[in-house]
Amino acid sequence: MSLVARLLALRNDPRAQKAPPFLSALCVIVGVVWLLILPLNEYSRQTYVSENALLPGQVHTYFGGSEHNIFRAYRQEVAALGDKTDEERTEKLAEFFKTCGLRVARQTYRYTAAGKNITGQNVYAVLQGPRADATEAVVLIGAWRNMDHVLNQSGVALVLTMARYFKRWSLWSKDIIFLIAGDSTAGPQAWVDAYHDAHSPTTVESLTLKSGALQGAVAVDYPAGTWGHRFDKLHIIYDGINGQLSNLDLFNTAVSIASGQMGIGCTLQRMWKHDDTYQERLETMLRGMLSQGLGHASGPHSSFIPYHVDAITLQTIGDGWQDEMSLGRTVESMFRSLNNLLEHLHQSFFFYLLMQANRFVSIGTYLPSAMLVAVNFTITSIALWVQSGRPKQSTKVGIPEPKEKKGVKEDLTVLKQDGMVALVPTETLEVTERQLFLPLTFVCAVHFLGLIPLYVFNNTFESSLTSTFTVSTTITLILPPLSSLFFTTLRTPTRQDVTLLSCFSLLLLGMFLSALATLNFSLAFLVGLATAPLSFVHLCIPMSTNGTSPPSSNRLIPRIVCVAVVFLLAALSPLTLTFAVAWATEVHVTEVLTAASVGWHVHGLWTQVVVWLLWWPAWFIGSVVAWLGATGSLQD
Repeated sequence: MSLVARLLALRNDPRAQKAPPFLSALCVIVGVVWLLILPLNEYSRQTYVSENALLPGQVHTYFGGSEHNIFRAYRQEVAALGDKTDEERTEKLAEFFKTCGLRVARQTYRYTAAGKNITGQNVYAVLQGPRADATEAVVLIGAWRNMDHVLNQSGVALVLTMARYFKRWSLWSKDIIFLIAGDSTAGPQAWVDAYHDAHSPTTVESLTLKSGALQGAVAVDYPAGTWGHRFDKLHIIYDGINGQLSNLDLFNTAVSIASGQMGIGCTLQRMWKHDDTYQERLETMLRGMLSQGLGHASGPHSSFIPYHVDAITLQTIGDGWQDEMSLGRTVESMFRSLNNLLEHLHQSFFFYLLMQANRFVSIGTYLPSAMLVAVNFTITSIALWVQSGRPKQSTKVGIPEPKEKKGVKEDLTVLKQDGMVALVPTETLEVTERQLFLPLTFVCAVHFLGLIPLYVFNNTFESSLTSTFTVSTTITLILPPLSSLFFTTLRTPTRQDVTLLSCFSLLLLGMFLSALATLNFSLAFLVGLATAPLSFVHLCIPMSTNGTSPPSSNRLIPRIVCVAVVFLLAALSPLTLTFAVAWATEVHVTEVLTAASVGWHVHGLWTQVVVWLLWWPAWFIGSVVAWLGATGSLQD
């Protein structure tokens, strides 16, 4: 009982009342520092293959010799199809597969996003494994055009060559599907959706030819069209839709085969030169976090990962001494390893951050950084809840002498539990009644209001996106001061109303970011950093008065600082930051919004949901609180 009494008394302790802002700031700082130390050797690990059945690089590869001539012939045929229509190209590619003795099928797709039609045709062939029973399959992908919209000439030619080459082998215990997609994003998405019967028949044609459950997929991005062109390294792309990742064993298998067996250097996250220094490890990790946070499709493989099909893209870069035969042997060795699998890859990690091709950090090591950032909002919301129920300070001067009544002082309360008795000051048990209707209504209304920009930006024509963005940014920046003016005109809000506004908003923000961190750590961490200043906006709210000074003069921070906070929040709005990042990366904001709309309609991207239904409402409410605090339009 003495412990209970001490805890109750702690609520009115001035030191405890001042602690939450410092605890919140400490959580954010520790979370950021935690992330920055991850590239150190003490906090990261060397990569390794957990699935022993893969046996990467343990087989002799035979791709070469006469296959080189076949490859060059196919490359010449592919080059001739560069200016043909989709139907002509598909028909010719189907003939190539048929001459290899494979079953062939086609598929058309048509998406509409940002007011434009995304159409194309896929052609694919199935090699039934001589030792297979059509229950499992692996996929080799060659998109007709890569992510840079360049003709994937050598990549498609290599897929055709591998189809002819694999057909001659009798060791396959899984079916192999050779897919030539119409493009690098919509084509693979349409195909994998239809393969799993998760497509809309009005936009995507159903598949007439299928095999078993997909165990893995490898995409080849080799746009070289000049004869004799050689590459230097392999750029391994592993990011999936909505920040999902393939099993780390697949990535490690590709690195082990390429660098260990074939002598091909491997890189990732567009770090063409990596000397394994701390700075380069950190930059690689941050680039990976940004890519995962955006959640966009980074290659043909990305569409497979949401279906628990581990997939990567092998992209050739640079000018070196490696040729198409080296890449072909790498693909052959990878499919020989996947052919050994008895089940889905599951023993390694699905959540990780890569520092370089041979070093990573697992989720158990990096997750606390995002959780600490999210916890800071929860700490502040709890402190605001307690503050909202704290009674006004007494208007009496000094401490009156307690009066005796039946042996008990009048200003003390008796607590009894299990035969134990404790005397607690009555004022520590007093709680002001909380008026919840206005704060809860406003918070819910603002979160539902986020549905409007979510719908508008995902359904606006590309030609109107720039003007829509400008108008939305203007409205977004004007709404908080207008809302604060509306509050004061309708009914002057009380200090408790504004405190509860911040309390509920930060509580939802911390709760959702904590859950999001387990699904998409990068997005949760980035949004958490962008919204971290919201934890301190409540300092602009005047404290309860003692009856001798007006609320406007009883502030934790001066009004001029509150005005600066208002402008800081305006600079940290989702739309303002989007424009700033687009300007810094020299990308037009229309391209960003168009890519987001395509991701929404084609890939099921839900980054916009986080932005408009979590980040934007929290920012909006925080801005309203800051405006009310800066103008001093509050009653006690």
